[in-house]
Amino acid sequence: MSKKQKERPNKIIIITAARLWYAVFLPVIGVITYIRWKYKWLLNYSLIMAAIFLLINYFNPDTYNKALMPALQSVWFVPHVLVYIFSYALLAASSIVAYYGLYKYYNRTYTNDILDLANNLVYVGFGFLSLGLLFGALWAKEAWGHYWTWDPKETWAMLTWLGYLMYIHLRYRYPNKTKAILITLAAAFIILLLCWFGVNYMPSAAQSVHTYSNT
Repeated sequence: MSKKQKERPNKIIIITAARLWYAVFLPVIGVITYIRWKYKWLLNYSLIMAAIFLLINYFNPDTYNKALMPALQSVWFVPHVLVYIFSYALLAASSIVAYYGLYKYYNRTYTNDILDLANNLVYVGFGFLSLGLLFGALWAKEAWGHYWTWDPKETWAMLTWLGYLMYIHLRYRYPNKTKAILITLAAAFIILLLCWFGVNYMPSAAQSVHTYSNT
């Protein structure tokens, strides 16, 4: 078996596990926001997305029986993945709120409680995103001997963190610029998606230690 064939299952396992935890965390967030703020549409969204991720995993059962490469057998790997996926679930929910807020804004039916909900989701999500960066640095030190090397995945992770930091800055500094704040939040999630999925298809990903496959 070639090196590429050996490395590819590790990437599949990570994606499969990410989908599974996403399916766990999204409904939890949906239920909490419904109980606290009565946003039924967000609850429905979270349940639908969770069901989609579960169905994808259900039709790919063989991905659970692969062995992880040594670099992934770190004590920091599991907390790194868990807090990142939890933060991604929260920030995904906040992005839906942002797009919904923009729709309401252009239809002149916007209310301030929309951004209040987005704030609560982003603040918690940003905290877990920061923990994910920290755990990732500790994992990298143990696995590869360095905390940070501006690997493509690391670079986009930092850009994602800065994107949400910009949202928080605008929210506090310019609270009345509703449109700019909502657009920033929506754009930050696009950066997050590029970090999570898009970076794997960039030319620079061939040298990344986070792709686990060159195919």
